[in-house]
Amino acid sequence: MARSRVYIAALIASLVLVSGARAEGLAPYEITGDGIANSLTGTPGDPARGRALVLARTTTCILCHSGPFPETLFQGDLAPDLTGAGKRWTASQLRLRMVDATRFNPDTIMPSYYRADGLVRVGRNFAGKPILSAAEIEDIVAFLATLRD
Repeated sequence: MARSRVYIAALIASLVLVSGARAEGLAPYEITGDGIANSLTGTPGDPARGRALVLARTTTCILCHSGPFPETLFQGDLAPDLTGAGKRWTASQLRLRMVDATRFNPDTIMPSYYRADGLVRVGRNFAGKPILSAAEIEDIVAFLATLRD
């Protein structure tokens, strides 16, 4: 189990962006308390697209998290189960967790999906770019907010 956690942490770290890199076009946002109240795009996300993103292996959500996805084999067990995420956290809190999980836990292995500075270990094709777009963040937040059971 410890070896798999190290492997998964290394895999996720490989998605994280290079220290000092600046991403062009990141939507500005304001952190208030423990969340980001306003949508990064100015509009609500699409829960159906968000569900597809959570289950896509390219976003790595399902690599660490499990949830109410009976059709998906090999769900993760390193991070909180997503069942009831919309009941445990507000959309504002979910948005900040997606944008920059280190705000809640500096030692987290969860990538900061919408940051491009102060991060390390990334392939040069991804340097200076967020892992997810503002629209993808909003889609995932919209989906997670629907998980109330």
